[in-house]
Amino acid sequence: MNDELSGSASARGQRRGGGRSARRAQALESADPRAIDYHNLANPFTPQTVFSDDAVAAIHHNALRILQELGIRVLLPEAREILRDAGALVDEDSLMVRIGADIVDAAVASAPRSFTVRGYTTAKDLLLTPGRVSFKAGAGCPNVFDRERGRRPGDLDAFTEIMKLTQCFDALQMQGASLEPQDVPVHLRHYATLRVQLTIGDKAPWVFCRGRSQVADAFEMIRIMHGIDTETFEAEPRCTTVVNTNSPRQVDNPMAQGIIDFARAGQVCMITPFCLLGAMAPVTVAGALSLQHAEGLAGITLSQLSRPGAPVLYGNFASNVDMKSGSPTFGTPEHIKATLGSGQLARYLGLPWRSSIGSGANVADAQAAHETELSGWAAMLAGATAIMHSAGWLEGGLTFGYEKMITDLEMVQTFAELCHGTTVDDAEMAFDAIDEVQPGGHFFAAGHTMERYRNAFYEPLVADRSNHGQWIESGSLTADQRATGIWRGLLDNFEAPARDPARLEELEAFIKRRSAEGGAPPLS
Repeated sequence: MNDELSGSASARGQRRGGGRSARRAQALESADPRAIDYHNLANPFTPQTVFSDDAVAAIHHNALRILQELGIRVLLPEAREILRDAGALVDEDSLMVRIGADIVDAAVASAPRSFTVRGYTTAKDLLLTPGRVSFKAGAGCPNVFDRERGRRPGDLDAFTEIMKLTQCFDALQMQGASLEPQDVPVHLRHYATLRVQLTIGDKAPWVFCRGRSQVADAFEMIRIMHGIDTETFEAEPRCTTVVNTNSPRQVDNPMAQGIIDFARAGQVCMITPFCLLGAMAPVTVAGALSLQHAEGLAGITLSQLSRPGAPVLYGNFASNVDMKSGSPTFGTPEHIKATLGSGQLARYLGLPWRSSIGSGANVADAQAAHETELSGWAAMLAGATAIMHSAGWLEGGLTFGYEKMITDLEMVQTFAELCHGTTVDDAEMAFDAIDEVQPGGHFFAAGHTMERYRNAFYEPLVADRSNHGQWIESGSLTADQRATGIWRGLLDNFEAPARDPARLEELEAFIKRRSAEGGAPPLS
């Protein structure tokens, strides 16, 4: 080493030694807790493909051919009338509707590419547009499971607990119908489930489509809690729903009515065919996506004919079944291909879209994690705007698991972390830190580390990073056992956001009056 370099190194060594203790003490006192906004997320990944551009165009045109030549059965007379008035061919004997490509093209052109769903506070407003990503917990489960109480029919208490847990995690940007409270009659269930969402959360709520009266009740409850009139409510979406077509090629009464009512009220409808390869859809990925695309386009067309510009999401729920048992499967190669292909079809239309994560496992074990993470990565890499069933789903949606929700949220929060860019500047490239640490040394006590260590890394929700001895001393808890303690602690310490007492009183009066009037029977 020459003298100039030797002297420079000596001076650097003196600076390191003299200031290290002071920097360590200062870092311990001044480091801010790590905080990242998980609410509005931009997907950082370039959308991946499974088909060529020509193949995507071929599937789209095959779907148009299905609609025009084969048609779709629409059970609701009002929906058939709307489609007939737009030029579709309607056979009232068979209830089949054949929709021309020109009608579909005009509808897709009128659907918005971007819109914001308003939360109870502006901090919970959520932009839905291609390139953004959001997550919802599992939905629609009839049963519930946790390690303390076992598997049981879902009830209102469990629904309330899961909505509280949803409120606790910013990486779940919207509320959802996690389960069906079996202890509440169907004609009153929408009051109970929406009351919970509106009183313990500040994110956009979920509304079931079970008939016009129930939807109208739900819209009024939301208006009451937001303190707005009908005109303001219809100008900006404040709730979401999912409409599932009854694959293959049928739209049931409540689903068609839900599309119409949500469109006319300007609320968000995720139109999602339920296509399981080999069961309700062809056994091939291209065939299943042709059917899914046709049904999705039919729903989008009905939405836009009901109100041009109504906020709507193209929907995907396509996986395969086990051909031995008939059970739905998730995280399979076919599921992944169908998800990636759905993303290509949604981008072909230019619309925001909904996808799904899932698991067919019976318990929160390695299979459940494997299936959930594979299907989760598929949805992320496909560029989905809204990812349903992201946390808690077991048995293909038959059961919502508390522990499964917590372990899944480790994945969801990791996705959320990846949505935040990684800074590259002089400080982040750490030249001085690399200079400070001698070859063969370590960075634990480096000034660069001491300034950042408290909030440099994502802190796991449930993962245990202790060594084997520490793990034994802590009770040898498995991931699902640790998850039990996490959800129990969150519920024990839960505090709902503040609400206007006058609005709460008005909401309770509305529910009491409508319940006394007989509630709202679902549309069959």
